[in-house]
Amino acid sequence: MPILLRCQSFHPHRLLSVSDILFIADFFADQVPGGGELNNEVLVEKLYKRGHTVRKVNSHLVKHMDLLCNNNIIVSNFVNLSEDNKKDLQNRNYIIYEHDHKYLPGRNPGIYTEYCAPKEDIINRQFYAKAKAVLCQSQFHADIARKNLELDNIVSLGGNLWSDEYLDLLTEICKDPQRQDRHAIIMSNTNHKNTAGAIRYCRAVGLEYDVIPPLEPTTFLRELGARSTLVFFPETPETLSRVVVEARMMGMATKTTNNIGAIHEEWFLKKGLDLITHMRYKQEEIINIVEQYL
Repeated sequence: MPILLRCQSFHPHRLLSVSDILFIADFFADQVPGGGELNNEVLVEKLYKRGHTVRKVNSHLVKHMDLLCNNNIIVSNFVNLSEDNKKDLQNRNYIIYEHDHKYLPGRNPGIYTEYCAPKEDIINRQFYAKAKAVLCQSQFHADIARKNLELDNIVSLGGNLWSDEYLDLLTEICKDPQRQDRHAIIMSNTNHKNTAGAIRYCRAVGLEYDVIPPLEPTTFLRELGARSTLVFFPETPETLSRVVVEARMMGMATKTTNNIGAIHEEWFLKKGLDLITHMRYKQEEIINIVEQYL
């Protein structure tokens, strides 16, 4: 069955300009609490607070009737979306809220020279081309997408979304850090996150480190914020890197690479409470961009 939010119920203060929105994604935060899913959950909640009704449907459960009955559609991760549904969507009003690089079979532009794949490797191009907008997480992300897709509907959001509760927790940790002079490495079973490379680096230069396993998100933040420095050397381009931004918001130092979308944003020079304040304002800017294309 499709996943339904309370957002489907009548909203007593709706304005005439708001819309009913179908939100399609492979998974949602209560199924897979990944960075993209957590971002999407905040997006849905903020759209609801602005008076929109939102219905969430897993991509593999989308039916033809879902698309016929909705003309304001947000497509997030869509690996499990059928080819028939992609074709049907091209006759509707939809935006793609891109979290990675689904125009490539392996979703990794890092294997190509200057992140640019040969044309024969590009997939889903028509699906991207027909979208009103392809919303990317950072300018770095948008530049790579534009280089490969050669489309003019690619837009940089220049940031991610965090709930007010998350930002409050980050503020608490930043203000009163119980911090050890140790380096944090994120345990990941995903090879391209390169946990092994971060461990090798710390051992080679004699740094004290802890490997933080997958944890419930708020517990993870407290564990991360209890260390002085994040070490993260991904082997593929990170469209933004939520964890790197969170480390900066908590006042941590970061050892990373140019593969991180966030470090190319002007606001990355900020740190601690200044960065948290910036991100609070950034949330509304991102929602404004989303609404602009619906």
